[in-house]
Amino acid sequence: MTWSNCTEATEFIFSGFTDRPEFQITLFVVFLVIYAVTVLGNLGMIILIRLDSQLHVPMYFFLSNLAFVDFWYSTVITPKFLADLTAERKVISYAACVCQYCFISFFGIAECFLLTVMAYDRYMAICNPLLYTALMSPRFCVQLVAGSFLAGFLNGMIQTITTLKLSFCGPNVIDLFFCDISPLLSLSCSDTTIYHMILLAVACVTGVFTSLIILISYVFILSTVLKIRSTEGKRKGFNTCTSHLMVVTIFYGTALFIYMQPNTKHSRSQEKVVSVFYTMVTPMLNPLIYSLRNKEVKNAFRRVIELTFFP
Repeated sequence: MTWSNCTEATEFIFSGFTDRPEFQITLFVVFLVIYAVTVLGNLGMIILIRLDSQLHVPMYFFLSNLAFVDFWYSTVITPKFLADLTAERKVISYAACVCQYCFISFFGIAECFLLTVMAYDRYMAICNPLLYTALMSPRFCVQLVAGSFLAGFLNGMIQTITTLKLSFCGPNVIDLFFCDISPLLSLSCSDTTIYHMILLAVACVTGVFTSLIILISYVFILSTVLKIRSTEGKRKGFNTCTSHLMVVTIFYGTALFIYMQPNTKHSRSQEKVVSVFYTMVTPMLNPLIYSLRNKEVKNAFRRVIELTFFP
């Protein structure tokens, strides 16, 4: 079908998180606090790991990169969302919408692969402790992180090129508070069959590949930890992986809920709530989970405070 009389949309309008004005100020304050904690938590984690030499090990190198991704992932969405909460018309230009979705795709996939790399790191540390230092060399760690960002970059480019080829000449109201591919496809007047196939392929390759590696890593980890005879040894083994496992569960759980739900009005309203956890709450929780449950991070924070204020 050709669309010779189609007038391309130059902007989109977000339906927002809620259509009840009396909640706007309260929501603004709540999400402003969430974003402030996200910024302080993730940037603080990056600075702390950089300043404390005892945290210059692979696990915290990966964690600092995860904090970097979480900071930008939230920043791509939250400031615009906060501005829209106080605006009468929640408008975003076509170019800004495509750009936002490009960065969401980039940082989302990069986080998937970083979490996978961190699972592999825990597997090596627990299942092959004697070879850990030799195998997880600084060069290899940098290559793993670079590969994660490369996967995110390639996904972002694929998704951006796909989105740019879509035509929008009908309704321009996005039933969400940020630009995501599902509502964009529903608004497009193009034949989206091929785009759904591309998205399904990317989701399957990325989701299945990363989740399978994480699952296999933890199967070996669990098997190794259960073979430890001492209770203290088992406790240390489980504590080493608990924080990462919590982060993986939250991230993958919310992502699967969003992208595996049928496209109905009921699920769309649920998606708005779950999207808040996926895009804002999870990036805030990650540094808190690692800092509150990790003695090494808390001790490093104490040392940095002592050296800074009580030299």
